[in-house]
Amino acid sequence: MYAIIDVETTGGVARFERITEIAIVLHDGQAVVDTFSTLINPEQSIPWQITMITGITDEMVAQAPKFYEVAKKVVEMTEGAVFVAHNVSFDYSFVREEFARLGYPFSRQQLCTVRLARKVFPGLPSYSLSNLKKHFGIEAERSHRALDDTLATVRIFEMILAEQGGNSVKSFLRSGIREAKLPPAITLERLDAVPETCGVYYLHDERGEVIYVGKSLNIRKRLFEHFADLTPKGEKLRTGVADISFEITGSELVALLLESAEIKRLLPRVNRALRARSYTGCIFTYTDQNGYRCLAVGKRTSRNAKKLELVADYPKVDSAKLHLQSVVRQYELCYRLSNLDASERACFHYSIKKCRGACIGEESPEAYNERVEQALETLNRRLSGSFFILEPGRTESEMAVVGVQEGRYLGFGYADASMSYTAEDLLECLAVPYEDPDAGKIIRGYVDGKKGVRVVKF
Repeated sequence: MYAIIDVETTGGVARFERITEIAIVLHDGQAVVDTFSTLINPEQSIPWQITMITGITDEMVAQAPKFYEVAKKVVEMTEGAVFVAHNVSFDYSFVREEFARLGYPFSRQQLCTVRLARKVFPGLPSYSLSNLKKHFGIEAERSHRALDDTLATVRIFEMILAEQGGNSVKSFLRSGIREAKLPPAITLERLDAVPETCGVYYLHDERGEVIYVGKSLNIRKRLFEHFADLTPKGEKLRTGVADISFEITGSELVALLLESAEIKRLLPRVNRALRARSYTGCIFTYTDQNGYRCLAVGKRTSRNAKKLELVADYPKVDSAKLHLQSVVRQYELCYRLSNLDASERACFHYSIKKCRGACIGEESPEAYNERVEQALETLNRRLSGSFFILEPGRTESEMAVVGVQEGRYLGFGYADASMSYTAEDLLECLAVPYEDPDAGKIIRGYVDGKKGVRVVKF
């Protein structure tokens, strides 16, 4: 069953605008079996420019039902049916958003007659509903009114089915349902051409600017997941993406490093969580006048850097404080000597037996500092030493090389996996990376968290 739907709205963005009219025509693939149409009170004013297009005024919808009053009817008519519309992402997003406001998770398979018409009737100058009506001589009393546009879409849908004919209809429509999840400018053929391998992918807008960078072990699969995402982030990607590009890395570590660096270089507007260029929060250590190693949280400033030894840095001061609190609890360190308690003598945690008394001299500096060193080892996530990490490359005959020298990330590159190399040879194959404060943490986390990583020291 197919529920062919058209909505009129107060504007173009579903999250901020509302439906003013909805029409649903049920079609069983052979003929129309049911019809429903009604104006909707959007509970907000209709902009005059929208009224000029649709002819729907505030007066016309004043006594119309609100969406919640027709929601049950919409659910019943679309239950088990494929949601069909001309530019389906628009109509579907508005219906889904109206249900979301009611706390109801509306989800239906989708089919777009714009995409189907492009495939079945290639070469037309335009696939807008009004131009298709003109081209095929479809009569409709009023454009931009829900029922008239829905009936015109029904006629186009029937012409598409007739043109396909025979047993190919079902497979054709299944392909159309899959493709309806994609952004309007991305075809199924384009996405199927993306490799199923590890790498970094870029989503571009209509001007070619990168709006999102991601990495995946299977780029094609990840893109399909993105475009099937019904969250606001997924909706933003679907409406904004006009093109896709990608960089195959073979190595997961290289993909992680490249993704992080590219986000900081390009500053894509959708990658909000990873866009920070610098880390402002830090954990420091110093030795007090009594010989106790102390810890402190602060901002990375020249004053702090001169007086205190940097242990670890974080995107924000709050992040550093949370990590320090966790480590202090783990190693039963003194909260006052960790600058987490402002008491002048015994800290509060001494009274509840969570501190061993370094704050009042009951625990010796030597015994206390031994645990501080263990804590520092946990806190210090910076790299040390000189080594290469060797990973699978972009082809079976290639290996990826990630280089670290004296704790400094040098970059990554590729080499012939069948050849033998000196350290100098491998250093020469590395490309100088874009400066990324996260690189060391990424490498350390990858080596610590993944079994079988091939590390070669030099």
